[in-house]
Amino acid sequence: MSCPADKHHFAHPFDDDHLKEECGVFGVVGVSDAANFVALGLHALQHRGQEAGGIVAHDPEKGFNSAHRFGYVRDNFTKSSLMETLPGDVAIGHVRYSTAGSKAAVIRDIQPFFGEFSMGGCAVAHNGNLTNAEALRRELIERGAIFQSSSDSECIIHLMARSIQRKHADRIADALRRVEGAFSVVAMTRTKLIGVRDPLGVRPLVLGRIGDKGYVLSSETCALDIIGAEFVREIDPGEMVVIQDGHIESSRPFGPSTGRFCIFEHVYFSRPDSIIGGRSVYETRRAIGVELAREAPVDADLVCPVPDSGTPAAIGYSQESGIPFALGITRNQYMGRTFIEPTEQIRNMGVRLKLNVNKSLIRGKRVILVDDSVVRGTTSRKIKDMILDAGAKEVHFRIASPPTAWPCFYGVDTPNRDKLLAAQMTEEEMRQWVGVDSLKFISLDGLYRAVGEAEGRNNACPQYCDACFSGEYPITPSDQLEKGFEMKAAE
Repeated sequence: MSCPADKHHFAHPFDDDHLKEECGVFGVVGVSDAANFVALGLHALQHRGQEAGGIVAHDPEKGFNSAHRFGYVRDNFTKSSLMETLPGDVAIGHVRYSTAGSKAAVIRDIQPFFGEFSMGGCAVAHNGNLTNAEALRRELIERGAIFQSSSDSECIIHLMARSIQRKHADRIADALRRVEGAFSVVAMTRTKLIGVRDPLGVRPLVLGRIGDKGYVLSSETCALDIIGAEFVREIDPGEMVVIQDGHIESSRPFGPSTGRFCIFEHVYFSRPDSIIGGRSVYETRRAIGVELAREAPVDADLVCPVPDSGTPAAIGYSQESGIPFALGITRNQYMGRTFIEPTEQIRNMGVRLKLNVNKSLIRGKRVILVDDSVVRGTTSRKIKDMILDAGAKEVHFRIASPPTAWPCFYGVDTPNRDKLLAAQMTEEEMRQWVGVDSLKFISLDGLYRAVGEAEGRNNACPQYCDACFSGEYPITPSDQLEKGFEMKAAE
């Protein structure tokens, strides 16, 4: 049963001050009841998209079947009555937070998308964002394509339909050579599971193995753990893998490439129990806190995380500074997106419905609050007020990422630049606006050191995509330039 598509259902009224997760993709081949494994994998990837989810599976007798639902995986894809309609030993799935396309709740925007081609059906799930999707969409419509959704990802299906190649994988490669932007794609045919990353590898994709002949493709390693799959390796930037009958065929359809993985995956998006580049995300976030303590020390009595994303960095800050770590703020884990109709009176309660301060711990203390980022700054002001109302003597913010001054066009839902606090104010102006005793961000070099680059950022050839901090876009945002977006002038 679909959730009601009212205007409040998906926009969380109490947490609009963080960058929103992009999407998560997951696919399995070579195991019985593959869709059940996909449902579990999507459950582990729920943090990457809570708006909607979908699964497509194939069975030799019943053909392709699909289910697309609004809301959480746990509410939709754990019912045996539904999962029995998705038999087969190959399946893919997708969890969505809308980026490109309509923000309204529309069932036809939910992935995976499916197309019937001359050589058989193919389903595609995409994590990322195509920066030339609007130009492609206009071109395809002029040539007779009939779009069913507002999603940029549907362009891939239409481009496949126009390819003259005879194999699904070759058609996917043809289609993806036409697109610009960031993409990790998981696709399936009747017998194959296919995975592709864009030439810069901006969005993540990993390969796992389950049983004797089963293989898994996932946005993160944490989703392998939930089904007992063994991590094999990351799919390389620009690589395509085709998996069938327990065999993997690898190719490089885009030629040689150099990776520019999204550095914000380390800071916020990925789950802390995932592994990126052979390193624990938790350990990286703890290391960010260590760097932050070195760069921005301050005399205080307590280091408190803004839950939950600030916790590992706060632990690192405490360990490096010697200032005690404390859970001065408690998060209500059970306040769902449909908790209550967000009337104006309830909106004025702000984050108090989600977070509560431990007054006996905070009273009379100089408190360092560690958070992962500041986007609009509105939530930071509300949390500061809560801490002061609880009797704190001083409030110091330490932010585990550099100032977010530029929008992301590669699959992350960021506000326009004029809504980003760091694009409008200096650090000191932000401190005054938030109303705290001090406000410091980790430097870009410090962030690079924390993720394992000992020498910091290579400014001539950056190792990661950090456009949201630096304004240096590794992939030209063609559609945005057409709309008048002004990129940062070359230095």
